[in-house]
Amino acid sequence: MKRRRVLVRAGVVIAVAGVVWVAAASTLVMVGTRGRTYSDGATIPARRVGLVLGCSRILPNGWPNAFFENRVQAAAGLFRAGKIAVLVVSGDHHAAGYDEPQDMKNRLVELGVPEDRIYCDYAGFRTLDSIVRVREIFGQTEVTIISQKFHNQRAIYIARHRGIDAIGFNAPEVEAYGSFLTKCRELGARANMLLDLFVFRRAPRFLGQKIVLPEA
Repeated sequence: MKRRRVLVRAGVVIAVAGVVWVAAASTLVMVGTRGRTYSDGATIPARRVGLVLGCSRILPNGWPNAFFENRVQAAAGLFRAGKIAVLVVSGDHHAAGYDEPQDMKNRLVELGVPEDRIYCDYAGFRTLDSIVRVREIFGQTEVTIISQKFHNQRAIYIARHRGIDAIGFNAPEVEAYGSFLTKCRELGARANMLLDLFVFRRAPRFLGQKIVLPEA
């Protein structure tokens, strides 16, 4: 019985510590990125390079992914408004038939963005990889990140930690029924991010040869 009480207390302490860690991570991200995200294309400062963070085009149930469509629509709108001149589309291409960057590029071309203004980063397996690679591979220290607000905040926090002057353009959110689980996962991602940055000091899975982007 005594052993059981000890285990229960230990479980409670671990659970409370986990909640505190998640809450602290989310607070740090929100405070550290305050004033650096924009939802109005008319007010966001113009920057040469936009970084579009990837996600799957199609959901596991076969339906189109609204997160994907909203991001590429937002990126195309910024390009047409002259707020960005070059786009880096960064995502996962871990297997044949699954290619987030190429899917984003294809859709952006359909939306009127010239193909020669879109560059694919096929090794953006995680947000940290995408952010570090935009500096180390594409040579950028100033970017506009394009994703939903909750994702932009974490990406900007990582970018600033890695010496990148980043702002974010917030693609429209997705209806609550389609985003609840995604936003729950985001809380865990923020907690893991602190471990990646300050404890494990993780690096991208791959780097590689540098790619020179065109001037505006």
